[in-house]
Amino acid sequence: MELRQLKYFIKAAELENFTEASGALYITQSTLSQQIKQLEDELGIPLFDRIARRVRLTEAGRMFLPYANKTVRDANDGKNILKDLMSLSTGTLKIGVTYGLTHLLAVAIMDFSKQFPNIYLEIIFGTTQDLLDKLEQGRIDMMLSFSQEEKPGGYKIERLFSSCLALIVHGGHPLAAKRQISVKELKDVPLILPSKGFSIRNYFDRLLLQHNVTIDMQMEVNDINMLLQLVGSGNWATILMGSSIFNHPELKAVKLTGDNMTRNANITWPVGIYCKKSALLMSQLLTIHAKDYHF
Repeated sequence: MELRQLKYFIKAAELENFTEASGALYITQSTLSQQIKQLEDELGIPLFDRIARRVRLTEAGRMFLPYANKTVRDANDGKNILKDLMSLSTGTLKIGVTYGLTHLLAVAIMDFSKQFPNIYLEIIFGTTQDLLDKLEQGRIDMMLSFSQEEKPGGYKIERLFSSCLALIVHGGHPLAAKRQISVKELKDVPLILPSKGFSIRNYFDRLLLQHNVTIDMQMEVNDINMLLQLVGSGNWATILMGSSIFNHPELKAVKLTGDNMTRNANITWPVGIYCKKSALLMSQLLTIHAKDYHF
């Protein structure tokens, strides 16, 4: 069993298509098919069902996948340890981030790049759940997101700062002069919201159920930057973390009042996996700059 065979198997399992997987790995489809067949022969059991042009994991494939992921991660950890021993003159740091922490990360990156110009940074945006999946798969080294409560086992949480849920409006909106607003007062406010799948949307939906409030939702958007641009037109309002408007001076954040309206901005790390020196140094810079963030 070879490491490259496991990498081919993982990519094929992710994409469920040998052609797409071979393209992503920059190898021919015949090479990928041959290597996976050799892996199946060595294990003595099929890992994929071949269905027309697509493939699907067998029960054995689903059981084997987490072990393959762990083996590849452990091998990468070994390489990272050796790279760190050679100082921070080379290497890659992959950071996952949700939109509300974009500004904080950008400020930290500017400092980091001055100190360690040879470290290649890869920034991945996504929803909290998308990024947790990537963290578990070893596709990112650390992630920045908001949460209201601790995540279940398998992750280490480092708190950066706290922020309140807020009604985000244009400075000329009739509600912009308010300092705070209750959930029940939102029922007559035309709202556009992040799509389902964003953790803040899921959390806000639960709050509405708890308070038995029905809102006037006129649109949902799966891109926070576009959502804020629409709010900037003055026609709508939205619900986000108060810290989300750092780059939008034309917008105003009106705090939502009530219990459980505060969420923590966190760095989330995988447990039991080697943590790169570059990631630890980025964490230190994020902690320093987070002192300027509060709402």
